[in-house]
Amino acid sequence: MTIAARPRTYLAVLAVLGASHLLNDLMQSLIPAVYPILKETYALSFAQIGIITLTFQIAGALLQPVIGMVTDRHPAPYSPVVGMMFTLSGLVSLAFAHSYGVILVSVTLIGIGSSIFHPEATRMARYAAGGRQGLAQGIFQVGGQAGGSLGPVFAALIIVPWGQPSLAWFAVLALLAMLLLVWIGSKQHQIRAEFTAMRASGKHGAGAPLAPRTVALGVVVLTFLMFTKNTYQESFRSFYTFYLIERFGLSIPSAQMMLFIFLLAAAVGVMIGGIVGDRIGRYRIIWISVLGPLPLTLILPYADLFWTGALTVMINLIMASAFASILIYAMDLLPNRIGLIGGLFYGLNFGFGGIAAALLGMLADSHGVEAVYQICAFLPLAGLLTWFLPHVDEGRGR
Repeated sequence: MTIAARPRTYLAVLAVLGASHLLNDLMQSLIPAVYPILKETYALSFAQIGIITLTFQIAGALLQPVIGMVTDRHPAPYSPVVGMMFTLSGLVSLAFAHSYGVILVSVTLIGIGSSIFHPEATRMARYAAGGRQGLAQGIFQVGGQAGGSLGPVFAALIIVPWGQPSLAWFAVLALLAMLLLVWIGSKQHQIRAEFTAMRASGKHGAGAPLAPRTVALGVVVLTFLMFTKNTYQESFRSFYTFYLIERFGLSIPSAQMMLFIFLLAAAVGVMIGGIVGDRIGRYRIIWISVLGPLPLTLILPYADLFWTGALTVMINLIMASAFASILIYAMDLLPNRIGLIGGLFYGLNFGFGGIAAALLGMLADSHGVEAVYQICAFLPLAGLLTWFLPHVDEGRGR
């Protein structure tokens, strides 16, 4: 009887969700990966590069919480397919963009597509997890991180030699993602019913609702931790290639490959963070992942090329392990608002990254790109705020 009541983990569904997340984030990652080409072709400043990121990220941020709230009340299992249509149109538009204005419109479409994709996909990962929320979010997010890391590789191997129009070739990835998402949508009704029954049984359901002040404090702290983490990571997504080219004289393809290695470390980090979080708790993982990289970030601006590569991998490996735990922690605070939490925190991920990119772009223009890493080195100190996180029952929602 105990075995029958045990929540089921749908590993096949989680694997397909991870694959669709990989495709979604791979197409997104082509935007910063193509920055060196756009900067040279259109004579853009670092501030203009930052504004491209800001436009893309804000488009991806504003709709996500709204979509999450709507789908909490009215589940829309096929909405990610619609989101992928926006991504497809934005990618093709960017491939043939002939002006800075068209570039901004193109990245806006891609951002809207991502804003529609994430809330419902996050909900499905929650449903399919059974009792292994860390593993489920790890699989889902490792797909996104792996996809994000592949952008620089394709930029180095395809976009740099073939030029901006080669971006249109990646439209086939959007079509493949649509097929995967249609299959996932067809499974949601059954898996949602099992998840609802599991929670109603009380064995893995939510405990007593938390006090509003406790929830508000937790969300504010998690939001600020997300902001500092994303600001540091955005300094690499948008400006790391410029830093390597300017300081060490690397070619664009070589710098893109180093960016790929940095981003790949994030994919490993989110999986480790999700699995270990199931064992030792989200609270401890957040402490380790946000504050832990501080000694390494302080050393980085003064390292040679070899140690720059080694340190950036170690920093991102540790820092990336936070996201799964932050997301699940937030879901434990508001267990009945999965879509809202998914939309809010992925939206924050986009929005904060865009704001950070714009500010860091202005800093790079005025003080040089090396100053970006000297100042950002102190951001992990924000991890001290983890002290103020309310200790929730981490069994809730599992």
